[in-house]
Amino acid sequence: MNYPQPGYWERLVRELARLPAETGWVEFKVDNTDPEMIGKRISALSNSATLEDQEDAYLIWGVADETHEIVGTTFTPSTAKKGNENLEAWLVRVLAPRLDISFHSVTIDEKPVVVLEIPAARLQPTRFDGREWIRVGSTTHPLGDHGAKEAQLWRQFDRRPFESNIAQSDCSEDQVVERLDYPAYFERLNLPLPADRRGIIAKLEEDRLVVRNDAGHFDITNLGAILYARRLADFPGLARKAVRVVVYKDKTRIVTQREQEGTRGYASGFAGLIEWIDGQLPRNEVIGQALRQAVPLFPELAVRELVANALIHQDFGITGTGPMVEIFDGRIEITNPGAPLIDIQRLLDHAPRSRNEALARFMRRVGICEERGTGVDKVVSETELHQLPPPIWERQDAAFRVTLFAPKALRDMDKHEKIHACYLHACLRYVNREPVTNTSLRERFRVEPGNAAIVSRIIRDAIEAGLIKPFEEGQAKKAARYLPWWA
Repeated sequence: MNYPQPGYWERLVRELARLPAETGWVEFKVDNTDPEMIGKRISALSNSATLEDQEDAYLIWGVADETHEIVGTTFTPSTAKKGNENLEAWLVRVLAPRLDISFHSVTIDEKPVVVLEIPAARLQPTRFDGREWIRVGSTTHPLGDHGAKEAQLWRQFDRRPFESNIAQSDCSEDQVVERLDYPAYFERLNLPLPADRRGIIAKLEEDRLVVRNDAGHFDITNLGAILYARRLADFPGLARKAVRVVVYKDKTRIVTQREQEGTRGYASGFAGLIEWIDGQLPRNEVIGQALRQAVPLFPELAVRELVANALIHQDFGITGTGPMVEIFDGRIEITNPGAPLIDIQRLLDHAPRSRNEALARFMRRVGICEERGTGVDKVVSETELHQLPPPIWERQDAAFRVTLFAPKALRDMDKHEKIHACYLHACLRYVNREPVTNTSLRERFRVEPGNAAIVSRIIRDAIEAGLIKPFEEGQAKKAARYLPWWA
């Protein structure tokens, strides 16, 4: 972990020495440098840090374990060995999974102190020489002897969300307000701007956008950075998660006309992102009662909701790629890394699921996306209202893509598009407690009553494709009603 601030390790030691007692993630030593002891402590402290929601644990030499007085140490990790092997190299070799431990030497009050920084266990317990250890009070025990703690540790691995991990460590108050767009935070939440910096930081802490670290400074969480970064490039782990918008010359990706990459966090930059996308979309000229008006081919509400969904539901564990919006002649594709968590045929009715619940909750809170579970409904409703072909959701290897199409007359839609439109219409009607009828589908396609047979043929094709079914067996044709296949 990179700590840019000078004096960090001295401040950390002084802060930890103020603790009333050793914890599961902090242990003090003076001169005990037995390699076996150090290995067991690393395993125990790493596992205990995870149990106590800490990013790191610390083994510190030069501080008395009872009084916490800084007394100094004779331990010099750079020359310490296990047999003929360098101590740090040996520890890394016998710890599993591989742990990025690091020794830091500092002089405090003219006394040498050594800090061993130990990352918290992430996906599985940290083992030393094939065995897992845990802290119980101020003592170290085999993890297997404490079944409740072992079970709790595994539960902790399952619930550690992306948003709570740290994007930037050890920031001063000045650096926090420099790197986070705090005015946008207060504006989006309709909150008065505090009179001083301390009040600003306190509000950011309340929403876990920043957290106070063990050395008295602040860590910016992934949630804070991805939402309100002034420049995502300031956070190396998130720089590739900026949204890319590419405009192509025609229906292919051969010739790019324009390309724009977002620089700001999602919450602070969302309005500008949607405005820029809207400015790239083709328009139709509509003549009203007195004026000509340019109307976008794609409904803004649908585009807005789909872009927000791509930001919220992406898999942040897939590195090197982020959300993308691609605008072609006649369609717009919105892609995010990560396979969908829900069957793509059930997106409209299924209870919503999100990989990034804290991010989703905050985006709803500031009005960027619709209420929980209504987004896909609105997208389908908007495409019907604007007479668009049905949107298509697709898996793309380790990504998820949705495509919106420009308006197209029913006669120009192919059979698959008509059947898919019928199925989505049935889903939308079902979640609104209404079955599909010939009349409702005629209204969706704007077919005159005299051409009802066209719609009847589409319904028949959708039934044969297994996507809709009769509301009841033996129903009269004139009053026939239909449901999605899963209803």
